[in-house]
Amino acid sequence: MKDIIARYRENYIAEMRKDVGHAPLMVTSCGVIIENDKGEILLQKRRDNGCWALLGGSMEIGEKFIEVVKREVFEEAGIEIGELTLFGIYSGEDRIITYPNGDICCGTGIIFKTTVYSGEIQNNTEEALEHRFFGKADLPDNINEYDKRIITDWTKDFKQVIVD
Repeated sequence: MKDIIARYRENYIAEMRKDVGHAPLMVTSCGVIIENDKGEILLQKRRDNGCWALLGGSMEIGEKFIEVVKREVFEEAGIEIGELTLFGIYSGEDRIITYPNGDICCGTGIIFKTTVYSGEIQNNTEEALEHRFFGKADLPDNINEYDKRIITDWTKDFKQVIVD
């Protein structure tokens, strides 16, 4: 059993793809709404599709939700985040994504929110072309479909955790 877990621990999705090809996979993803002191949201322009999106990604075997989001933010933007609160849990048809290479995933999204971050935001990382803060009234038109509902909910200033 330990050998099987070890095989999948470091890059679960890539290892699963060796077994199932492009077939749909159920995954858990974690993302974060990072706000600056002006109340603007940090979005990244994704390298794979050129759309603006939240920072975050898929959970690896054995990770905790908060570990996932902290790891992903550091990988994608080079910053550290803290004082996370749960913003919402998202599921449904709009959580099915087909990647440019044909891989299909259906993800449950665990979304956090924070105003605490440190470090200098790095642009042109392996996954993102750039990062930019946007106000609620000046969001870009080309928002990643997977994140649209979450970002729309953020613009509505919900005061309770969203479970969908």
